[in-house]
Amino acid sequence: MPELKPWQRPRQLWRQLPKPSAVKLPRVSGKLKTWQLTAGAATVGLAISAGAVAAAGPWDSSGQRTAERDWAASQEAGGGADHGGRTPGRAPSAPSVLAGLGAPAGTAPVPTGRALADVLDPIMKDPALGPEKAAVVVDAASGKRVYDKDADKLLTPASTIKIATAVAALGSVGPDHRITTKTVIEPDTDEVVLVGGGDPTLTARKDGRYTDSAANLRTLAEDTARALTARDVDEVTLSYDTSLYSGPVQHPISPNENITPVSALMVDEGRLDDSVSGPAPRTGDPAGDAVRKFAGFLEDHGVKTKGEPGPSQASGRAESLAKTESPPLSFLVERMLTHSDNDIAEHLARQTALAAKEPASFDGAGKATRAALDKLELPVGDAVFADGSGLDRADRASALLLTELLDRAADPARPELRSVLTGLPIAGFTGTLVDRYPEDSPGTGLVRAKTGTLTGVNTLSGTVVDADGRLLVFAFMTTGTTDAKAAQKALDHMASTVANCGCR
Repeated sequence: MPELKPWQRPRQLWRQLPKPSAVKLPRVSGKLKTWQLTAGAATVGLAISAGAVAAAGPWDSSGQRTAERDWAASQEAGGGADHGGRTPGRAPSAPSVLAGLGAPAGTAPVPTGRALADVLDPIMKDPALGPEKAAVVVDAASGKRVYDKDADKLLTPASTIKIATAVAALGSVGPDHRITTKTVIEPDTDEVVLVGGGDPTLTARKDGRYTDSAANLRTLAEDTARALTARDVDEVTLSYDTSLYSGPVQHPISPNENITPVSALMVDEGRLDDSVSGPAPRTGDPAGDAVRKFAGFLEDHGVKTKGEPGPSQASGRAESLAKTESPPLSFLVERMLTHSDNDIAEHLARQTALAAKEPASFDGAGKATRAALDKLELPVGDAVFADGSGLDRADRASALLLTELLDRAADPARPELRSVLTGLPIAGFTGTLVDRYPEDSPGTGLVRAKTGTLTGVNTLSGTVVDADGRLLVFAFMTTGTTDAKAAQKALDHMASTVANCGCR
């Protein structure tokens, strides 16, 4: 008998870490009538509200993406509120769900391939899914593949490639890594250099979502001014250093409202409005905008700047003044996956490149991602990582790779990968799935999945607990779709069908 590959070996999952609780769901032919909201939402690292903000339309202005126009669920923890656009009233509630995530392997029956085929094969024939498609369902506890349609076929993954970006970054850089933005002063001069470290979540805002957790340019300016005052310096020549990254800064689809030029220095992802996710007007000069704001903050603290700040490169002799650090990488991964954040994705890919001593460019990041996944003995095959976000149509991945990435993240032996699962949007409640599942859908609250959408491409990959309480990992991929809404509905139907299935 041939030796099993690492991703084919049975293993016991979900025993060592806290996870959501759940109740067994009955096998029914119709849709469940309760909202499946987990009471212990904090255990998955996401702030889940009992209500959600409805997203505005599936297509952005460029027609480039659909599922990525997302709004986060309301941050309020309680029910009974008016949650931004939905009818005010008491928010729905339900018994806690997802007990299968914490149950020892083997306590719930494993679905059979034949039973899953009986319910999924008819949906796979839906014309809305287009001419090219692939699907894989894996039992997380055993690693056994229980449903398989063209598992190895390479298709355009769109934003589900972010799962690979996340696993590669966490596996090579580590979940506790923080990205540093700093200021230095060249010796015997008055030149202060703002040095970018590749933190796209660095903010210049006083308040708003994520400002409490993000590194803040205002604080860095205050600390820098304090250090300069201690040196009896009240006027400086200000410059900025973006040399950490190399290669083209423009993504192949740029300029585009879905992504800012990829610079090692930017604030608020280069957004020109107050948004924190989804498409938005973007600056074409993220580093220049950041340093000009920094100059203003320095002057607020009594340090004047001479002339217009320009690009520079800090020398090895430069002396440190101040620094600020991003949240841990695990936090950035969760934020990226929940909102399908393209900017964070590209910067995480470059962090992987830096760890691998590859150029921090699109090409270097692709090589480093492949190497990191190879090291984890994942079935990479001929996958193509043209970017970290999935905006590039040159990306290729198989449904098998997507499921094995998630299955590896579920392995207790890989706790550093856990935020790949905790960051997945939750059907009907958070991120890019906030408005994709109706209230009475059996998948609502039970499906946790990364969306992926480009014109003519629709994918969905994540986890689901079936009616017997068994945790399953899935990837559904389609190419050549002509009706985005219909394709998304079919994919969501597939995931909900698995959630509603006893399938023995």
